[in-house]
Amino acid sequence: MRIFLFILAVIFLTACDRAQQTSSESSVVQLSVWAHAGQAGERRTIEHQVQAFNQQHDDMQITLTFIPERSYNAQVQAAAIAGALPDLLEFDVPYLYNYAWQGHLQPLETLLPNTLQQDLLPSIIKQGTYQGHLYGIGTFDSGLALYTRRSLLQKMNIRIPVHPNQAWNVQEFERLLARLAREDDDGAVLDLKLNYPDEWFSYAFSPLLQSAGGDLIDRSNYQNASGFLNGTASVTAMQQLQTWLKKRWVDPNVDDAAFVTGRVALSWAGHWEYRRYFDAFGDDLILVPLPDFGKGSRTGQGSWVWGISRHSHVPDKAAEVITYLLQAEQILAMTEANGAVPATRTAIHQSPLYQQGGPLHLFVVQLAEGYAVPRPRTPAYPVISASFRQAFADIRNGMAVQQALDRAVASIDEDIRDNRGYPSIEAR
Repeated sequence: MRIFLFILAVIFLTACDRAQQTSSESSVVQLSVWAHAGQAGERRTIEHQVQAFNQQHDDMQITLTFIPERSYNAQVQAAAIAGALPDLLEFDVPYLYNYAWQGHLQPLETLLPNTLQQDLLPSIIKQGTYQGHLYGIGTFDSGLALYTRRSLLQKMNIRIPVHPNQAWNVQEFERLLARLAREDDDGAVLDLKLNYPDEWFSYAFSPLLQSAGGDLIDRSNYQNASGFLNGTASVTAMQQLQTWLKKRWVDPNVDDAAFVTGRVALSWAGHWEYRRYFDAFGDDLILVPLPDFGKGSRTGQGSWVWGISRHSHVPDKAAEVITYLLQAEQILAMTEANGAVPATRTAIHQSPLYQQGGPLHLFVVQLAEGYAVPRPRTPAYPVISASFRQAFADIRNGMAVQQALDRAVASIDEDIRDNRGYPSIEAR
């Protein structure tokens, strides 16, 4: 009930902001902006950025509203029905394709400078594009890899991959797990972040399918998951993961301290863990790419992005805000707060962590050279993600992999049929 009242209140305030924006009594354009109430450092950074923007512009002023992350999608959907979406909103990229399909967003490619778009990492453009139009731009991207310790691998005389094309193949990786397990008290040597919720499972483990030659869905037309999510390649990959679980090589990591306490030697994790892991191990900490299941190492990517709502009467002004947030100085302020990968090459060159030779440069290589795979660019993605998450839970609990993936495929394909294949806006 409190969330519902909160949504109503924010919609009312947004409507008031828009009324003020269109008032002829003021020459100052009022821009309403929504951002997610994420970690404290991100909130402080965007607050400072908005204050600086307002101070630098006499012709427009931003009103910033933070929305609780858990209720963000419900807020957007409620505001869309009420015709009260803000001018500019931040949202998690998995929702982009659904919002664009529903007609909530305006294309950005003609609103942003070409020089800026050319400076973006290709992964930023790829994840933000739906049916040929750019609907969302992130100021940062994400990284996924294996964290480990250099001294540990050197002691065991294990080769250290420094590029995705040098990744351990799955047989090498399993031999390493088995060897580590023999010398470990409880045999658990790998952290898969099983303590994480929700979107983690699709983000972190669909690259395993793609590395094996499978996928969550047929990306040629996004009309079915059959033969892809439950095909031979995907089944084989998930059977291998299930084997790791059955052999108890994976730490449940209930306390989220498996790696930092030294209980495990390897952590399958994202960029956000770097600072905590570095505090524990210093320069001994290294990144290596995820293992190659046969078709090359793959990794997840994507994060929160900015889009302009269809309700904005001043999309050109909203685009100026996005352009400001994508200045190298502003990107680096945000990535200093959240540790993420800077969205532009200019910012990357100025980042001690991500520039060539930096400890996290592997994340940039993965994003820039095509090893990172975006979430399926279809409005069906929320159902795809939820279905795969349930399949992962079933597989973890011992269900036959084929059966678990068949169930997920049935749910996904049913959703696509129920929505008539999610036809384009023009075809509706």
